[in-house]
Amino acid sequence: MVEVVRASVSLISKQWSNAMSLFHEKFSALPNLISTHGVESSSEDEFLSLLFGTRTSPALHHFLASSLGEAGLKRIAKAVDSAGRDIRGIITEHLQPAVEIISFRLAELRGLSRWRSRFQTIGLDGNLIDGVTESIGMLVVQVERFSRVAATVVYLFQNFFAWVLKSVRILLNEPTDQVPAANSELVVIFLKFLLDKDPIKQLLEADERIECDMDTARHVEQLVVFGGFTDTQFLEKSLVNQFNELEDSLKEAFLMPFTAISSQIQCQGLLPLYPVTSSATLSSSCSPTSISFYKDEDSSHEESSYSLTDYVCLKIPDGSLNKVNCIGVIKGSGNCCTTLSMMSLSGFLLHIPDGYECVDLSLYKDNQVVLLLSETSCSDSPGKSWMVMLQIENFSFMPLSGTFPANIYSLQKLVVTILISPMFDLLALDLQLDTDYGKVRSIPHTVSTPFAVSASRGVACVFSSRRHALVYILDEDEEAEGDETSDME
Repeated sequence: MVEVVRASVSLISKQWSNAMSLFHEKFSALPNLISTHGVESSSEDEFLSLLFGTRTSPALHHFLASSLGEAGLKRIAKAVDSAGRDIRGIITEHLQPAVEIISFRLAELRGLSRWRSRFQTIGLDGNLIDGVTESIGMLVVQVERFSRVAATVVYLFQNFFAWVLKSVRILLNEPTDQVPAANSELVVIFLKFLLDKDPIKQLLEADERIECDMDTARHVEQLVVFGGFTDTQFLEKSLVNQFNELEDSLKEAFLMPFTAISSQIQCQGLLPLYPVTSSATLSSSCSPTSISFYKDEDSSHEESSYSLTDYVCLKIPDGSLNKVNCIGVIKGSGNCCTTLSMMSLSGFLLHIPDGYECVDLSLYKDNQVVLLLSETSCSDSPGKSWMVMLQIENFSFMPLSGTFPANIYSLQKLVVTILISPMFDLLALDLQLDTDYGKVRSIPHTVSTPFAVSASRGVACVFSSRRHALVYILDEDEEAEGDETSDME
């Protein structure tokens, strides 16, 4: 929902900026014409003189009749109307619902945080949640204010354009009976507060300070006694500024559970998966990883001491081994009481062919690894991807030591290249390759994370760069192509 708010605000800003760029591009010609005619006046004064019927200067007459014209005015009015409708739709369909959903969820967390004996141990801090709840409450008010300001500004623009259109037709001696009537008082308000100012842009700028009248500020301070916001100056902040503060408070509140839980975790053993040259490399690395464990149902052990098989599948960072583009699979066997140092560890290493990269990976059931590969070529042709399903039983696991990590890196000696045949039809979505390792399916799009695999349902969900979700049924034969893949927007 936070991303929905961010995207909505960004889109609103873009829509309004485009409309105002066109408005200022056309109306900026009037000050130049005034200066050319040697008149010491402003655009506001010229329009007010025209409104009250005192005079029409040659500069304003030239601007309305020639520089702007009826066609140019209608083009600007259409752009502003379109931006206003889009903004209203974004607010009602996306921005307001997202903010209210966030407020509702945070209110639930606030209630849970009051149950300190149960939830404080996992880092649900009541004071931090109170701060976040207040921030989202202020954002709800900011969104409501922005909605009203936007509606008022767009209406004032429409009224102003109707008056200017009537003035243009009068100057050109054309009929005005089809022109909507304009409110002269609203025209004055527009000229005073909107001709050279932009309240909507102010609310969309992070560093803007919004002027608030004394009566409103006094009412906000009085509401504190009745449970109002402790930040009595929040109305002086812009919508974007308030949203940024909400993000900061969310990060602070939601980092607390990690801190609280991490201090309670006791590690009984440590298995280094790959060498790291520095702490900076470790903190900046983000490798696709999948971790699963399976209970041996046929085990002869007692129920309290059942057998477990752990799998760790990960993409090895290119800088950690003397080979690049590698996937490591490590298997650990033992019972529920076995420590890491006593587990039976083994593993193997896969090498992804040149020209492809591993976007994401996942373990599937207890005998397959599913890789999501994408082309790395920078050609102008649309990128393609592959979903590779590998049978783990087809690879030889090498024994590893859990106490001394040196021979974990000898995995690089076991390199198996996944061959993607150039003989298949590039337009086919699904393909069964003639290979001993498993099967490969062609995806005619570039793909992105996350890659979701459900063992219980036997399906995989792939997200393409075209914002499509491709759902594959993993356990069916490739011949059932029509029923195996669904493409959803």
